[in-house]
Amino acid sequence: MGTSTSIVKLDLNSLILFSYFQNTHINLTIMKKLLYYFTLLLIVTSCKESAKKEAVVEPEIITTTAKARIDSVLKSFVDAKNIAGVSALIFEKGEEVYYNAFGYADIAANKLMDRNTIVQIYSMTKPITGTALMTLYEEGKFKLDEPISKYIPEFANMTVYTGVDAKGNVLTEPLHREITIRDITRHTAGFPNRDDIPGLSKLFKDADAMNRENTLTQMGKKMGEVPLWFQPGTQWEYGPSVDVQALLVERISGKPYGEYVQKHLLSPLEMNETRYYIPEEDRDRFAKLYIRKDEGVLVQDTITYSNYTVHWPLTRGGSGLTSTLDNYMRFAQMLVHEGSLDTVQILKPETIKLMATNQLADSITERSWLPTKGQVGFGIDFAVRVAPPKTPEENHGVVGEFYWDGAASTLFWVDPVNELTAVMFVQLFPYDQIGLHKQFRDAVYGPYPF
Repeated sequence: MGTSTSIVKLDLNSLILFSYFQNTHINLTIMKKLLYYFTLLLIVTSCKESAKKEAVVEPEIITTTAKARIDSVLKSFVDAKNIAGVSALIFEKGEEVYYNAFGYADIAANKLMDRNTIVQIYSMTKPITGTALMTLYEEGKFKLDEPISKYIPEFANMTVYTGVDAKGNVLTEPLHREITIRDITRHTAGFPNRDDIPGLSKLFKDADAMNRENTLTQMGKKMGEVPLWFQPGTQWEYGPSVDVQALLVERISGKPYGEYVQKHLLSPLEMNETRYYIPEEDRDRFAKLYIRKDEGVLVQDTITYSNYTVHWPLTRGGSGLTSTLDNYMRFAQMLVHEGSLDTVQILKPETIKLMATNQLADSITERSWLPTKGQVGFGIDFAVRVAPPKTPEENHGVVGEFYWDGAASTLFWVDPVNELTAVMFVQLFPYDQIGLHKQFRDAVYGPYPF
């Protein structure tokens, strides 16, 4: 197209030049030489422009071989009937380099999994909440080491569990220090989150803080009445800390959390299908969740569907959103581009770097199941890779990567070194007991370097 346009321009220029030279009696030989040089210049320029337009940056990670590996891995899990369906989307250096889907979003309805399928993302809600909170941090509205009681007085008079007496009554001690905002971003607050803590687990269950009929304020009040499991800052234990972040956003911003995250994150990023509530017209794209009972045995879940078809008062920060592959990829792309996407800036680069930096001191040695994720620490609502894998049995990845996953076995990660982002969606309970995440990562990055 560029060459044709240049030729048309050349013909017109030739006529003008010919007329000019004829009228000024310039030697015809000189005119021909000038036309020759003009023609040569235009052709060279046109070729250079065409070469620029046709130049393509080849991906370094997601090669043709890598795509074949990923296809083979994902398809194998579907063929074995250990998952109903799966989809994955990968960007490298700002370009889509892989997409595919296998199996079914709804087996009974014979509906295939595709990139428009809506899924429950569970704890992949957490990084979104953390990002919303950090927009307020950038505005100077709070400091990470301030006590949360400054903004949420319901947590002002906490005590800490020490055990039970002979009659099973819970024993407590005073706080050594208050829960800080940093604690709730890195899961060191001390909130109980297990069913087997004598006496304490029952107290937390009876408080019913996560009842969908609660508001975030009611949730906070009920949580504040239950003793902490351990002294803040002394252990890492996954739990309801990010739900408290959502309440913190409400208190600091003066806006309902759902409204705030929509205005300051989801809408600017055009994540219009990342929602707590799925309207009637979109529910035909809502994937079913399957419970794996045994090898090759899947049973459709019948409980969680209503979480997303009713406007519940509780907008949890730690769970509750649904999304599509492309929607969540926009979030991941914003992160790998250091807080910006297209013309929109959500956070500054230094804030993204802070979130992707390990916040766990070496003194915090009790880390629950976090070490099963590999050589990772924990930043602000992300696991953060701090060292390369030591054995082939560990999750593959690159130092500097930050990521998280969801209870229904969904996964995403951000690899700043290779400018790569990956989102994988599946709807499987219990959480990945089949090695799906491990094999997907291995397929993306290829053989281990040892």
